[in-house]
Amino acid sequence: MVILVIVLVIIIALVLIGLFTGIRIIPQNQVGMVSVLGKYSRKIPAGMNFVIPFISTVDRVDLAQMPIKLKEQSVISKDNAEVIVSLSLNYHVTDEYKFVFENADSVESMIQQSRAHLRGIIGTMDLNDVLNGTESINAQLSKELDSITDAYGVNVDRINIDTIQPTPAIQESMNKQINATREREAAIAKAEGEARSIELTTKAKNDALVATAEAQANATRAKADAEAYRVQKENNALVGVDEKYLAAQNIEAFRELANSMTNTVVLPSTSIDSLGSLPAVGELLKSKKD
Repeated sequence: MVILVIVLVIIIALVLIGLFTGIRIIPQNQVGMVSVLGKYSRKIPAGMNFVIPFISTVDRVDLAQMPIKLKEQSVISKDNAEVIVSLSLNYHVTDEYKFVFENADSVESMIQQSRAHLRGIIGTMDLNDVLNGTESINAQLSKELDSITDAYGVNVDRINIDTIQPTPAIQESMNKQINATREREAAIAKAEGEARSIELTTKAKNDALVATAEAQANATRAKADAEAYRVQKENNALVGVDEKYLAAQNIEAFRELANSMTNTVVLPSTSIDSLGSLPAVGELLKSKKD
């Protein structure tokens, strides 16, 4: 009787253990991939599920988006410049069967492909394009991975280059080049400023010379116009005078000669005759004859 009780207890314990081991609770956003005796059997959803105990195994697959930060890697650009790149990405599982059974490690395979394609993309770009083209690199890398990661049962939702940093040797060379460029630009700016100053000074002097010449020409022209006007006026005045006026002018000239140190005056006969036409001079000459 005791033996029968022991056997019953053992059977009940085995049943309970079997029931317990056959229960699988799958969390939210996960699925279970059930294998029986090592062969895929079925997929179980989130919640409590029952599988054949002892001979069944369940691989849980997380369907939520997962972030990964890759280790920094050294990459050589097209112009043989070495840069250190830090990369991160987000992915989620799209095909549980491929993810679990068709690849030994789908996540590691995805990482290796990401690093390989990153080297290939940067290897076709010059250093300046690499440092200033993170968005372009992200787009190209995402496009390349879309056509590959499907075989791993995953999809890369977002990929991002966190940092691209030249090696210390390359950075030092870049700093020297930047300083040289700044010095060259400063020298060019200084030379252009001096040339501009000389140009402005020369122009100012030329403008002053032109203005002076124009002023002198205007003054000469005005003087000539005034002299011409004076002569014209005198000529106009002389047109209307008679012989008596001219004779009077001659007498005034004789008076000035008489007041001078000269005591002898020689006059042509025609001048004497013209003087005689004046009443006063005529009377004077007449009295001298008498």
